[in-house]
Amino acid sequence: MQSLVDGEGRDLLWHGDPRYWKGRAPILFPVIGTLHNGGYKLDGRHYDMPKHGFARDRLFEVAQHQPGAATFTLRDDAETRTLYPFSFVLEVHFVLQDSELSITATVRNTGADAMPFSFGFHPAFRWPLPFDAPRSAHRIRFGKGETVPLRRIDAEGFLRPESLPTPIADSILTPDDRQFEEDAMIFSGVESRFVRYGAPGQPALDVAFPDMDVLGIWTKPGAPFLCIEPWSGISEPQNWEGDFREKPGSQLLAPGADRRFTMSIAQQDDFDAD
Repeated sequence: MQSLVDGEGRDLLWHGDPRYWKGRAPILFPVIGTLHNGGYKLDGRHYDMPKHGFARDRLFEVAQHQPGAATFTLRDDAETRTLYPFSFVLEVHFVLQDSELSITATVRNTGADAMPFSFGFHPAFRWPLPFDAPRSAHRIRFGKGETVPLRRIDAEGFLRPESLPTPIADSILTPDDRQFEEDAMIFSGVESRFVRYGAPGQPALDVAFPDMDVLGIWTKPGAPFLCIEPWSGISEPQNWEGDFREKPGSQLLAPGADRRFTMSIAQQDDFDAD
């Protein structure tokens, strides 16, 4: 996804200014986060793997497009198999209807062996949103009363073992730059399946993620964007060096099987509305 505007032409998605961060809404596959020694072990062999996987840097095929909908496909090839020795199809289907964009990603194992993988969405929204409220007024409201603790990664990008007190109070997270001096905020095992992002008294965005229970929230301190990232998977733990099939947060997809992940983004008239 490169652009997302509302009915009045206001930009909702971050525009990818490389002075801060060139990303906009990358797809994370087949890993989330950084791996030890720049890769992973599988059956005793080392494979290189970039942070967040390779899908975000690959060119997808346009499988179909029509007014209000499009499908993009990534398939394994000789280059991907040097990093990830599995046969797969990753299909990302977009549907725009009224004020809601629905994105469904389907991971399909087309090979003969069980395939370990993680998947995540990584959309970056403008902070502040273009609705006249200052950056400091923005909130993230969780769909349920969350008590999930905060997890953090270390300076090298690996998940620290300790759980920290949650910064969510009465279902509300108030983001500020100090919270991101230690990189992303990670909430693993959330009960909510949507959050609302915006400022009280202003239009807002609902981000729904019915198939995922990990939520990353990230920006660079001072940058004018805020990432709300539903994940199926999590960053690699500190000091973990096992086989990729046993990596915490990975799942094994049987030959011929597929798994779907959906994220929707919908504009609401008022942050305070039920």
